[in-house]
Amino acid sequence: MKIIIAGGGKVGATLTRQLSSEGYDITIIDSKSNVVDDALNRYDVMAVQGNCAAASVLMKADVQRADLLIAATSEDEVNLLCCLTAHHLNPAIHTIARIRNPEYSRQIYDMSDVFALSLTVNPEKQSAKEIERLLRFPGFLRRDTFANGRVEIVELRVNEKSVLCGSRLNNLQQLTGCSVLVCAVLRNGQAIMPDGDFVIQNNDRLFVTAPTSNLSVLLKNLGIITRKVKKVMICGGSRISYYLAQRISQSGIKVTIIDKDPDKCLYLAQNLPKADIVCGDATDQSFLENEGLADCDALVSMTSIDEMNIIISLFGNMNNVPQVITKLDHMENSRVMSSLPLGSIINPRELCSNIIVRYVRALKNQAGAALAVHSIADGLAEAEEFRIDESAKYCNVPLKDLRLKKNVLIVCINHGGQLIIPNGNSCFEQGDTVIVVTGRRNMVMQFNDIFEV
Repeated sequence: MKIIIAGGGKVGATLTRQLSSEGYDITIIDSKSNVVDDALNRYDVMAVQGNCAAASVLMKADVQRADLLIAATSEDEVNLLCCLTAHHLNPAIHTIARIRNPEYSRQIYDMSDVFALSLTVNPEKQSAKEIERLLRFPGFLRRDTFANGRVEIVELRVNEKSVLCGSRLNNLQQLTGCSVLVCAVLRNGQAIMPDGDFVIQNNDRLFVTAPTSNLSVLLKNLGIITRKVKKVMICGGSRISYYLAQRISQSGIKVTIIDKDPDKCLYLAQNLPKADIVCGDATDQSFLENEGLADCDALVSMTSIDEMNIIISLFGNMNNVPQVITKLDHMENSRVMSSLPLGSIINPRELCSNIIVRYVRALKNQAGAALAVHSIADGLAEAEEFRIDESAKYCNVPLKDLRLKKNVLIVCINHGGQLIIPNGNSCFEQGDTVIVVTGRRNMVMQFNDIFEV
């Protein structure tokens, strides 16, 4: 399958790394020679330097033979023109465009056929949605949804005071008082697929599969005391901040956005009448204190600079803000980041990449492709949801009798709306959906890939 990725920035580089590792035929287009050279040196890909919206450049990238074009430059208009031109040169091509400007949202939806778009992605809007979900359950560091929002994989960090510390997974259901399954553990930078004898230790990060209806029970029985979020401080007037404030202010949450750019503050004030917009330096600790940091239920660090977000979040943690959320664009030092008290970490390019990867796999595998794809455990594991169709092997066979590949777990079965956290006697059948967690080295493109040959 031949894929053209137009734009080698944050999203483009993430997609190049992941899709090239999965064996796709990748061609990169970027206007900067250093980006092109870097892609050629790092990955087994082709690369073309030039304007991706120009027909001549697209033809050099062999767009006529491509199956998919992903336009991920920093300019919405360039992405749209790139997709439109590619479709003119190859009417059979699928196109995905990254569109970030809020002013285009409705227009793109109404004119998707005109622009010849198969899919649009908005990393900032998706990030805002994820942050809003985290604010609803402040005890979790991360939430990934499956089965139309009825099942989740949530992340918890264990400390020495936790009832989980020192416990075996065999005793988990007794401790939590509800049906859950630990599908992965991140310990010292290593992702572990645990068995029932696994002992939970201090500083472990647990990835727990549970029906959404059990989340509040899970928090309560683990002694994780949370309170409803009523006041949120957002540092940085980014697009994510705009989308987030728009979403949560409608539910009655008091929102304060801090940014030092007067023009940006004016724009936000004009477009977010329910939010308080403050012009100032969010890295000034005394300024944050004067703006009521100590009274906030949540602090969201959303500037364009990772280091600045880290400093703001660390200060929020020092001031005992109940919930801290940190946006990081670069996760190369994820092991170092996870050791810092930064609360929940949001990576927009990872969220965007998950959506696109799911589309690519579905395009390649018309039968048995994943319905949902989420990267978990700092990218060391992956959770995927599959529908069991007539091509699926081993229907109605107990899980204890199956030979799954190493580091592969079936963590939930949705049988006619009944959510089953499986044991050895559980089985799946046609029409069910199944959630699978795999180690990152296991290439699972379709459901049958989870089984030993």
